[in-house]
Amino acid sequence: MAGRGHGVNPPGNPWPALWALVIGFFMILVDATIVSVATPAIMADLGADVASVVWVTSAYLLAYAVPLLVTGRLGDRFGPKQVYAVGLVVFTLASLWCGLTANVEQLILARIVQGLGASMMNPQTMAVITRTFPPDQRGRAMSLWGAVAGVATLVGPILGGLLVDGLGWEWIFFVNVPVGVVGLVLALRLVPDLPTHVHRFDLLGVLLSGVGLFLLVFGIQEGQTFDWGPIVGPISVWSLIVAGIVVLAGFVFWQVRNRGEPLLSLALFRDRNFSLANAAITTVGFTVTSMSFPLMLYAQGVRGLTPTQAALLLAPMAVISGVLAPFVGRLTDRHHPRYIAGIGMACFPVGLLWLAAALAPGAPIWQLLLPLVLIGTASAFVWAPIASTATRNLPMAHAGAGAGVYNTTRQVGAVLGSAAIAAMMETRLAALLPSMSGDAEAVTHLPPAQHAAFATAMAQSLLLPAGVLLAGLAMVLCFARPVHMRKQPTGAAAVEGLA
Repeated sequence: MAGRGHGVNPPGNPWPALWALVIGFFMILVDATIVSVATPAIMADLGADVASVVWVTSAYLLAYAVPLLVTGRLGDRFGPKQVYAVGLVVFTLASLWCGLTANVEQLILARIVQGLGASMMNPQTMAVITRTFPPDQRGRAMSLWGAVAGVATLVGPILGGLLVDGLGWEWIFFVNVPVGVVGLVLALRLVPDLPTHVHRFDLLGVLLSGVGLFLLVFGIQEGQTFDWGPIVGPISVWSLIVAGIVVLAGFVFWQVRNRGEPLLSLALFRDRNFSLANAAITTVGFTVTSMSFPLMLYAQGVRGLTPTQAALLLAPMAVISGVLAPFVGRLTDRHHPRYIAGIGMACFPVGLLWLAAALAPGAPIWQLLLPLVLIGTASAFVWAPIASTATRNLPMAHAGAGAGVYNTTRQVGAVLGSAAIAAMMETRLAALLPSMSGDAEAVTHLPPAQHAAFATAMAQSLLLPAGVLLAGLAMVLCFARPVHMRKQPTGAAAVEGLA
């Protein structure tokens, strides 16, 4: 079946397949944030120190992000259904292993395997949307995909707090097992066997992309842990980051020079919307990951909320984003994506600035919830238009590769956001509370006399993601009108060229 089906969507209703896939997609995104609330319980039960337990999350994110370029390509070669199913089996078994571990070293190893399973699953969800939905219906499909992505990143801490408080930290992993089994059965029954495309794997490209992404992501992700200094001997955080950039530059050079079949077809980036959407989603990934840290520290350190209570502050964002997603999806199919995404990318920084202004020691909770509702509304207008714009014009043979690139840039944005917000918070705390130590004990037992300065430091930290989003807004305002919209008459003639 090699090469069959280029540009042709399979018959039948594609929605059941998408619903089956988003079950696993939701699971893997929740697991990127769910561990944060369980960190103290894991430390106490496994006798782990802070440096070790941080790797429970870091190992998962690294194993998840680094292989995405390759796993997206695997879906093109062997079929997205098959690669997704294998990834879901790996992820589910690794989740069971995580819950049964007896020490933190085993838990970290299990999380690496879990991350590899997640990296196999993630690109296939977007690839199936691209290959089964016609271009004029992908907005609604991407709205569901985007709503799941947006809500999952917010639900993780909430669900983690409830499970840890009620059943124990092991259940943040055990809960994946029945969900994974159900998701696998539904995927095998409902996801169609799509045509595969013969690809010769670019082994040098795989090596260069893997090493380059690992060095870059590891350096950024762990920079704060090592205080942006030496790691082992002459090897420093910055040397890893620079080495990663150099290796990735070598990867791009090889992709240009490779006369066979490169791992990543740089021709994808000739599509203006694909390039702009990848840049825009990097800023969104940066913001969604970074914005919750100052809010959670303020809620627990200044307001005295428990981790679960603090996480529940994010509930309005998740609810409003999920409710608006179908509406935004229909708009995305009918209207120019620069306007739909532009609304979200403009409202998002406004919401962050409003939230920053509300972070005061005695502010009523409702004053915090109002800007969070606006942020949730903005989130609903961001995910679907950007994702659908990135994938609408992709050739069917490269749907998986394109999805791999898109998810890689989003994940790199998330890693950048995590590292940057940590540095920003540390800088503002050093300026406003120079005598304060930066450990968890100091935050959770903050003296009332320090509440105002601490709240100000967290509020000022939110200015960073707000500023980054302005760059993303500039990107989405440059979107070209999608091809399927150009074919529709506008006034007396069809629209030609770029809008």
